[in-house]
Amino acid sequence: MKERIFVEEGYLNEKQKLTTNLPWIMKQTWSDVLFAHYPVSRKVLEMLVPTELKVDTFYQTGWVTIVPYLTSSMHLRGLPPVPGMAPYPGFNIRTYVTMNGKPGVYFFSLTAANFLAAYSAKTFFRLPYLYMDMKYKRVKDLVVFESEKKSGLQLLCNYKSISAPSHTDNGSLEEWLVERYCVYTISKKGVPLRADILHEPWLLEKAEAEFHQNTLLSTLNIKQGNEKPILHYARKAVVRFWPIARVDI
Repeated sequence: MKERIFVEEGYLNEKQKLTTNLPWIMKQTWSDVLFAHYPVSRKVLEMLVPTELKVDTFYQTGWVTIVPYLTSSMHLRGLPPVPGMAPYPGFNIRTYVTMNGKPGVYFFSLTAANFLAAYSAKTFFRLPYLYMDMKYKRVKDLVVFESEKKSGLQLLCNYKSISAPSHTDNGSLEEWLVERYCVYTISKKGVPLRADILHEPWLLEKAEAEFHQNTLLSTLNIKQGNEKPILHYARKAVVRFWPIARVDI
């Protein structure tokens, strides 16, 4: 079914076209974002992703990405920031899917070190959020990230940038991985849902990281092997969120 497409003023990237004419409802600022990208076979991902969604691949290879970051600010549209809501650290585990030809992200799990933020996102965006105690600090250029172990998930790592920032090249793996402007999930009744998001194109920097404890892939029964992840770092992104809505098939 052909969907209506809308463009938010000030954004001209073809990938940033919206599928709704509703106003955005929430804005967040993400800081010190690490992307750790792991190649995973399509067959493995097809066993993990709901059948209503199509696993997206880059030259026949699927990818899973671990993303620790700091939510440094957040507020609802037309309202000031809620005291005590931010800053807080969190991480997510995601893969890449399409529906009706629109590429997006599917989250296996998301965490937040703020109970209200985790509860609100789980309730209003139907996303698999988990409240978890986490610690975040900067030591000069180094980001130190530590989480407790909960539901089998634990992430202890540190990371830093090792290059100047730059936009991704058209057609590159980096562009394919990060330039996605919607989130997909499935309701309890098996209905596909989508929430549009919008931000300026990512400015990525090459990164170094040490993972002292990382159980995130093993909770999905994904074998990491000896291959090291592709690492990217982003200093900041201001992200707007639209209401989640049913996707007409």
